[in-house]
Amino acid sequence: MPATAVLADGLQKRYRDTHALDGLDLAVPAGTVYGLLGPNGAGKTTAVRILCTLLRPDGGRAEVAGFDVSTQARLVRRRIGLTGQHTTVDDKITARQNLVMFGRLFHIGKAAARQRADELLDQFGLADHADKAPKQFSGGMRRRLDLATSMILAPAVLFLDEPTTGLDPAGRQEVWQSVGELAARGTTVLLTTHYLDEADRLCERIGVIDRGRNVVEDSPAGLKRRIGTERLEVVAARAEDLTEVTELLEKTADGRRSTVDRDALAASVSVPDGVPVLVQVAAELRARGIAVADLGLRRPTLDEAFLHLTGGRT
Repeated sequence: MPATAVLADGLQKRYRDTHALDGLDLAVPAGTVYGLLGPNGAGKTTAVRILCTLLRPDGGRAEVAGFDVSTQARLVRRRIGLTGQHTTVDDKITARQNLVMFGRLFHIGKAAARQRADELLDQFGLADHADKAPKQFSGGMRRRLDLATSMILAPAVLFLDEPTTGLDPAGRQEVWQSVGELAARGTTVLLTTHYLDEADRLCERIGVIDRGRNVVEDSPAGLKRRIGTERLEVVAARAEDLTEVTELLEKTADGRRSTVDRDALAASVSVPDGVPVLVQVAAELRARGIAVADLGLRRPTLDEAFLHLTGGRT
């Protein structure tokens, strides 16, 4: 496996007059979880389909696990797994039978397929449900089984296209845990998702694309910093204290203008060094005898960063 597991250089894909991809670049380090984010129609699924050799690009080039997706497609397919937006397991046979069936489809011998099925059932926490049909599973369990089927050949690179769509919070947590464990074992994961908390939780790097083009790439924390620093917010317990609270915040923040919500009795100010300033403000409020209903640091969310970078498109 090369140091860069997934590489795209100027990828282009057109559908008549629509440019689904318009010069997309990607470089995903091996052994990492990389998030590809963008609004609807940004080109995420098209990019994944090209990288998985399901579509041919109209321009540019791409490599996965060191092999060209256009000229060495068969070698790419031997080294990747793909989990799409919908599960592919058969509800009428057991979890173990599903995995053995997929193993046989990949031309693995009967004994080896059974052994691999048992390994994956254990790895994904499904060993106790091996002889049950997926129709008896929760959404999270079905998705874990679907992930297991994509890992039959222990691929070097796993593509996940909206893997938790439609799952409840418990099911999403189950999938997140499984993805984290795969990454810890050395699998490179490229993830597309509309759930920004999912990308924040799982991804080491995130590429934001829009209209088939790169917008920015950074860590989740770096993307948040692009829309500003932390804000220190104080909610006064009494309306008559709000003016003094506002003056204190601005003085502590070296004269930065605060934002005031008089209906909520709240004032906030941008602070580059949040925790020390919070401690200082809390001590001063106590010394002045000002009662507060709430005091805390408000950090930018990945949702806010995403909307800022894509102009509000979702």
